[in-house]
Amino acid sequence: MKLNARQLQRHLTGGLARIYLVSGDEPLMVAEALDAIRARARRGGFEQRELFVVDKGFRWNELESAADNLSLFATRRIVELRLSSTRPGEAGGRALLNLAESADPDRLVLVAADKLDSAASRAPWVKAIEANGVLLQLWPIERESLPAWIRERAQGLNLKLTQAGAELLADRVEGNLLAADQELKKLALSANDAVLDEDQVLAAVANSARFDVFRLVDALLAGESARTFRILASLRAEGAEPAVVSWAIGRELCLLARLQTGMRQGLSLDAALASGGVWRKRQPLIGRAAARLRPPRVRELLRRATEVDRVVKGVVPGNPWQGLTQLVFDVLGSPRRREVA
Repeated sequence: MKLNARQLQRHLTGGLARIYLVSGDEPLMVAEALDAIRARARRGGFEQRELFVVDKGFRWNELESAADNLSLFATRRIVELRLSSTRPGEAGGRALLNLAESADPDRLVLVAADKLDSAASRAPWVKAIEANGVLLQLWPIERESLPAWIRERAQGLNLKLTQAGAELLADRVEGNLLAADQELKKLALSANDAVLDEDQVLAAVANSARFDVFRLVDALLAGESARTFRILASLRAEGAEPAVVSWAIGRELCLLARLQTGMRQGLSLDAALASGGVWRKRQPLIGRAAARLRPPRVRELLRRATEVDRVVKGVVPGNPWQGLTQLVFDVLGSPRRREVA
């Protein structure tokens, strides 16, 4: 059986399947789906949980032995696996297929993995889980759906947001639902039943060091060199993750590229900004940046941003902060520097 996130709760009101594969790239959604399945299993008498983290060198024969062993008191148990790769190899695929095809009323198997690509989704072990249990594929919340997701989430916390407030928060946390969840919980603690608009949300999130990266990209797009480098230096001194900075700059460059593509296809700037989900108060800033950075230059900057991201992620050797600093010089149009302190 194949399910999506919205179908899971209805499924859990009935009986449990004997095996679940929860697949997705969004940590919050995966964690909450696993929590929901475990909670339903506890209500069904599964009191024991055995967790296996599957990494390189994992001994699959030990898992199979553990899965087949009965406890002294025959306690119903959850056997949970965290896969570091959706390609577990020949031994892993065989073990997972056996777990999917062997029925044991006192054992629930729970497998968590990253998003399955087209090749992985056709693997025999995945097909066996889908045939004998549940394949739950969790997809990221698209940008146009994110404000509605935020307002629905806020409602569950007794937090009231205006549509503009939800749009602003969506703009700040796009691609990071964990950050969205944390900010909503923080806002709920201080809202005191007030309805929060965009100015109040902006004031709240601006107080969080996590959002200095957004002030960085705003200064960068505005061409404010001194402010941009001051914020970049502050982020580095405070121990910010280079991957977050790289993600934020890359996201803005992708946005500019999408806007310029829309305008080449006949959209007005206002229509392109609206279709791109750009928060109303950021539209003048993004519009000016799209005019200042011409399409060929944006494409070149995206290429350079991809190179820097590979350094940041350790795919190729290099200094992440030096690469990010050079990328900032490039976006600002400053003379290229090869040596960055």
